[in-house]
Amino acid sequence: MTPIAATRPPDDGMRGRDPLRVGILAPPWLPVPPAAYGGTENVLDGLARGLRAAGHQVLLFSTGDSTCPVPRSWTFERSIGVEGGPAAEVRQAIDGYRALRAAGVDVVHDHTLAGPLYAGWFSDLAVVTTNHGPFDRNLAGFYQAVSERTAVIAISANQASTAPPGTVTAVVHHGVDVERIPVGSGDGGYAAFVGRMHPDKGVDRAITVAQGAGIPLLIAAKMSEPHEREYFDSVVAPRLGGGIEYLGEVSRAEKFELLGAATCLLNPIRWAEPFGMVMIESLACGTPVVATPAGSAPEIVSPGETGYLCSDAAALIDAIPRAAGLDRGRCRADAAVRFSAARMAADHVRVYRAAIAARSSTGRTGPPRAPAEVGLLASSGRHRAAAGSAA
Repeated sequence: MTPIAATRPPDDGMRGRDPLRVGILAPPWLPVPPAAYGGTENVLDGLARGLRAAGHQVLLFSTGDSTCPVPRSWTFERSIGVEGGPAAEVRQAIDGYRALRAAGVDVVHDHTLAGPLYAGWFSDLAVVTTNHGPFDRNLAGFYQAVSERTAVIAISANQASTAPPGTVTAVVHHGVDVERIPVGSGDGGYAAFVGRMHPDKGVDRAITVAQGAGIPLLIAAKMSEPHEREYFDSVVAPRLGGGIEYLGEVSRAEKFELLGAATCLLNPIRWAEPFGMVMIESLACGTPVVATPAGSAPEIVSPGETGYLCSDAAALIDAIPRAAGLDRGRCRADAAVRFSAARMAADHVRVYRAAIAARSSTGRTGPPRAPAEVGLLASSGRHRAAAGSAA
């Protein structure tokens, strides 16, 4: 798609430079891409495709049931599920680093927790890692420690602001392959909720808002863990009916069909979500987002243009009919420019090259300070520009 005015197209990292050989190390929990729910795995699928489309070589170390169309290697024939233990991830990391190094990659992009601790054994490898979760009391110290030899990527400016000083090398927003997502008509006459069955995701709040606005709500949510089932049974199930319907966990195609026909995505989260993947998927479908201004939401939603951010139930209720009047083409264009897989890949390539340069100049991978274009960029005071988009 043609970028909207005043926004530069992404630099694919290839201007006058050789293509990179990138090794992507995925966790063993789910295949890449996942059959249904799986935010990180969907991101890795888009990143691998984006890097390949930009001319780089990609080797994905994931699980044998992954279907991402790039060269792949694995230890586990099948993904082991989100409840797999830490020993399995350690094995994934050890085998992954050995395989990727043997393949002669220029850089390893590690998406595991165990991997960055093991990376020190490979001083000749440039290593970059992404924190897909919060910098909480368990992970903040971990990433601060590994940042001494590994570039740490945050996935939103809000998330990065909670990390210990000096930990984060760059902020890179997630992206999606917009061209593979169909544009919806928005004529379904309902609001959609897509996510996990968890209080932090605000399923019960979404029900309250939909009922207050007098609009049906279709809920597509993962519900496989005990605490998710307990929340559903005690809080959500008693409120079903009268236009409030739980669809279960849906496939990728079903998700885009659901989002595309929705009046809006209703996303009233209660926590500082590091990055709201479903919000950019909704925008790619042309569907506006009505959400609370928590976590990364202000970096994704442009109020009055691609959705509304409201702090209380009354304001959320009022926003739903207004969202129906927003330009769906503007939502799609925003996703195509700011949240495309091409932009995500280009931003990562700049971090990769900085890590490779740091390793080459020092003989090891230090904590490279990325160039300004992959730092914490902001636009209009709302962190609207994805890192690297003004390269």
